[in-house]
Amino acid sequence: MRTCQILGIPTQSGTSERGCIMGPTAFRIAGLPEVLQNLGWEVTDVGDAVPTQPPAVSHPNPAVRNLDAIIAWTESVTRRAYEMASACDLPIFLGGDHSMSAGTIPGVACRAQELGQPQFVLWLDAHTDLHTLHTTTSGNLHGTPVAYFTGQPGFEGFPVPAATVDPHNVCMMGIRSVDQAEKRHVAAIGMTVFDMRTIDEQGIVAPLNSFLDRVRHANGRLHVSLDVDFLDPDIAPAVGTTVAGGATFREAHLIMEILHDSGLVTSLDLAELNPFLDVRAKTARLMTDLAASLLGRRVLEHKTRTY
Repeated sequence: MRTCQILGIPTQSGTSERGCIMGPTAFRIAGLPEVLQNLGWEVTDVGDAVPTQPPAVSHPNPAVRNLDAIIAWTESVTRRAYEMASACDLPIFLGGDHSMSAGTIPGVACRAQELGQPQFVLWLDAHTDLHTLHTTTSGNLHGTPVAYFTGQPGFEGFPVPAATVDPHNVCMMGIRSVDQAEKRHVAAIGMTVFDMRTIDEQGIVAPLNSFLDRVRHANGRLHVSLDVDFLDPDIAPAVGTTVAGGATFREAHLIMEILHDSGLVTSLDLAELNPFLDVRAKTARLMTDLAASLLGRRVLEHKTRTY
């Protein structure tokens, strides 16, 4: 039986919209642990992460908000993510805003480094989250984790990442809100980005399979980071950063089903769930269903029939 550990990361320090602190509880109430157990996983809920003691720090960019809290969460979550990646087949991290990935991804990447395997990341999000402390104008640090875990400069006061991810090993899908500073950064570091226009023109399958082939040929480990705002807000309203034109219900499930069939996924973020903005828990339930598709739920077993 494959093993899974679940960790809540109840942080809202990376965003100006309050409510993400309730995200891990909403996933549990939506039945995520029980759903995974019913799929044959041995599930252990290891509770919620707790930040370390926040340091006394400041930054010359006056827009930066909650820097001390984000550093404290990053230190704590990195350690917990590494421990979980060492102890089970699939750690799942329940957010909480997407600044949590500044801890989850370096933690699992550290384990990949120990195993001698390259770490890959599939970033499912409306945003690239490629700001640094110097380029952010909103000051909301959930817009910075990709720059941090790929080892970009501009994170004074942060711990050196336990392990970084090669930008060429990051694939972004669903992108549709990128400012000029982030566009320049994408071009400079050579990251693969399939925006919504690409998906409209080519569909989901070909771009995703091209990336999965790279992971497979490199014998890599694959972390999937799913932000609620990857989805169209009509089906997933419970996020403070909604952007129209996101992935549809079937596009999202197809991605998860393909990922399951690949057998490559070794860790998962479920980020930015804000139950305060939800409608009768529809987003929490959808995100739970997407996790179930990733971990093996199928509508039908596809078998060849003779008529």
